[in-house]
Amino acid sequence: MAFWSSTSVFTSKVPRKILFMFTLSLSVTYLCYSLMSCYNSLQFPLQDNYVYQGRLVAEETTFVTLREKLYSTSPQGYLDEELIEVTAAEKTVAISTVKDNVETEQRTLDWVRNQAAPTKTAAVYQSPALEREHQEFSTTDNELRVNCTSDYGVKKLPQAIIIGVKKGGTRALLEALRVHPDIRAVGNEPHFFDRNYEKGLDWYRDLMPSTLEGQITMEKTPSYFVTSHAPKRIHTMARDIKLIIVVRNPVTRAISDYTQTLSKKPEIPTFEVLAFKNRTLGLIDASWSALRIGIYALHLETWMQYFPLAQMHFVSGERLIVDPAGEMGKVQDFLGLKRIVTDKHFYFNKTKGFPCLKKPEDSSTPRCLGKSKGRTHPKIDPDVIRRLHKFFKPFNMMFYQMTGQNFEWELEEGSDSRGSQN
Repeated sequence: MAFWSSTSVFTSKVPRKILFMFTLSLSVTYLCYSLMSCYNSLQFPLQDNYVYQGRLVAEETTFVTLREKLYSTSPQGYLDEELIEVTAAEKTVAISTVKDNVETEQRTLDWVRNQAAPTKTAAVYQSPALEREHQEFSTTDNELRVNCTSDYGVKKLPQAIIIGVKKGGTRALLEALRVHPDIRAVGNEPHFFDRNYEKGLDWYRDLMPSTLEGQITMEKTPSYFVTSHAPKRIHTMARDIKLIIVVRNPVTRAISDYTQTLSKKPEIPTFEVLAFKNRTLGLIDASWSALRIGIYALHLETWMQYFPLAQMHFVSGERLIVDPAGEMGKVQDFLGLKRIVTDKHFYFNKTKGFPCLKKPEDSSTPRCLGKSKGRTHPKIDPDVIRRLHKFFKPFNMMFYQMTGQNFEWELEEGSDSRGSQN
């Protein structure tokens, strides 16, 4: 009874409004304390999510920017592949940087936190690792254009191959195609399907340049066209692959082939001696590689056992010289690409005797093929030229019929003995 009496006395003395306010203040204080206690646990997941979303947006924006640069920058596809490929050390650094997710995320979080700090503080905070990263990824526009696909693309097996023919104009075609931003081609001839097949497809793929989505991986090895087992091997790899064959008057091609060999081995017999088993009887030596390569119908027959004509495109080596833009337009159509390589990319070099690549937007010196191209042919006995044309004529007619194209090589009879070039 004493307790209840004392309580009644206290409540009677203290107004009820004051007691209510006191109780309310205690409740609000407790609520604020609870919110402050769990603030830190709520803050960082939200911040992590913000950083993750920001990183995704940054990567997507970078990809689009790189894609636009590929189309907007001046064509430089004719540069040597060795000059534009990223070195093994650079690739290792780039890959390790991308894969190290923990370290990258921590640096990103630190960067976000320091945005609220003064500029001086942020500048002092930069670590040597960040400085190295800045140096690695801070490139000029030209460097970015050349190296971007190596850093962001993937290596794929070729979707198109220039399979022939030797001394037909394959190098000129490849260099012109490499100007196109949607084509990435290996510079050297891999010779995978005729000399290195035992090394496997992984080895072959590793030779290819990295490509972005929508780009075509290409290579050229002219000896594939005359290699009997190449069609089956390529078909096994990719039955829907596109094949490009650059063909040329087989007589002119043979003389060009001989000229190249003569420059390396001056001691070899004359063209006339090599071309005939018995010149008196007029027996031509069709086993001589320089002549055998030009029997196009014979080699095409093997390829047609594995691939339809719809997957093959035949480029005229002669028209590639006199009208490079026209031939390039047809090749781009065949590959399903926009016609970007046009006449503005070519300049005819009278000394070389064939077109050279140039930058269309300025007057810089054109980039021509090397000294091994455009050699002056030795003068050949006109009678030998006539006999060779007669020898190749039935095979040419068969080739025209098989391809549905008339290359009109018979109209060139007599022009091969006057010391032409290439």
